[in-house]
Amino acid sequence: METQSQTVASQTPVVAITGLHKSFGSNHVLRGIDFTVTQGEVVCVIGPSGSGKSTLLRCINLLERPDEGAVVIQGEDITDPDCDLDAARRHIGMVFQQFNLFPHKRVLENCTVAQETVLRRKPAEAQAIARANLERVGLADKVGEYPAKLSGGQQQRVAIARALSMEPALMLFDEPTSALDPELVGEVLTVMRQLAEGGMTMIVVTHEMAFAREVADRVVFMDGGVIVEQGPPAAIIGNPQEERTRSFLRRVLDPTHSLPA
Repeated sequence: METQSQTVASQTPVVAITGLHKSFGSNHVLRGIDFTVTQGEVVCVIGPSGSGKSTLLRCINLLERPDEGAVVIQGEDITDPDCDLDAARRHIGMVFQQFNLFPHKRVLENCTVAQETVLRRKPAEAQAIARANLERVGLADKVGEYPAKLSGGQQQRVAIARALSMEPALMLFDEPTSALDPELVGEVLTVMRQLAEGGMTMIVVTHEMAFAREVADRVVFMDGGVIVEQGPPAAIIGNPQEERTRSFLRRVLDPTHSLPA
């Protein structure tokens, strides 16, 4: 029987953002973002270049510190100056456009170094967890390779396994396929689909509209540093209400997908 405290915990958003602003000099990139993500939800953030999508992700784990507003992760305000940011970040995995692997370390070491240094896991435990996650992304046979010996798609899957090895409550993906050759995109998206099916809470900045249509619980369209509209994929990609969204989608959707007149 679920207790009252368990019920409250299950209703606590994994991410709750209020009044988020971020500027770089005179460039006001985020202009008052309010944004909530619940447990197990997959949210795809779409929009034109320069709309603030990547900055939003970087503010969620405070790689960029907001000028105004609050970012609350699992009930803890990580923008509070008294927050133990290193401890809070342990719950957040991030996969970047570039793979950011250590070129001088083998695949297995890339997936264990943070476990051992940040989580203080013993090498045997860290290796077991890393191997399990490398198997999860289809790279169990590459543990002894250096990144330079891998394709771009394989390197990105190592980056995903590395993030998963920290056992995060939230995964952030910043256009994880944008640096890949087209034929390698599918293998990374397949892994991300499997994570979504497994209940991982995910925020994905992406230009892959087919992925957003198929996998997202919610699509968020950003432009000019604000959230223009959001909702289920069928509503936002299939029948957007705002002209800015419609204009963007006309440019990026394949010719076989037409928006209603």
